[in-house]
Amino acid sequence: MMTDFLLIAALVVIIAFFWQLRQMAEISRRFANSECRKQKVQLLAIAMESARPSIGGSSGLTWKAKFLMEFSTDGINQYQANFWMHGKKVERIQWPIFPEPEWLEAPQTSGTIGGCGGASRGGCKSGGCK
Repeated sequence: MMTDFLLIAALVVIIAFFWQLRQMAEISRRFANSECRKQKVQLLAIAMESARPSIGGSSGLTWKAKFLMEFSTDGINQYQANFWMHGKKVERIQWPIFPEPEWLEAPQTSGTIGGCGGASRGGCKSGGCK
C-alpha cells in the first residue's frame, strides 16, 4: 500500500517537472522571436542546452535552464546567442558581436524596371540617367 503511494507520488513529480520544462520551452520560443524582432535578425533555431532542478520560482521546485539561439543577419551567416531562464522567467541574454543586418540598408529602387528611376520619359536612352 505504501509503495503504491510512493510510486504514484514519484510519477506525479516526474510529470510535473516534464510539464514545467515544456512550458519553459514555449516561453523561450516566444522570447527568442520577440528578441530577434527587436534586433532585426532572423531566428533560425532554438534549443535547450542544459537544465537542472533548482529551488525558487513560483512553485518552489523549478528548473534552471540555458538555451541556445541561432540567428542570421543576412540569410547566409549564422550566429549564436545564449539566454538563461529560472522557472518561467528569463534571467539574462548574451548576444555575440554581429554586423547590422544589411538588407535593411540596401538601396531602394524607384521608378521603372532597369533602375532608371523614371528621370525622363525617354528612359536611359535620352540621357536621363547618367
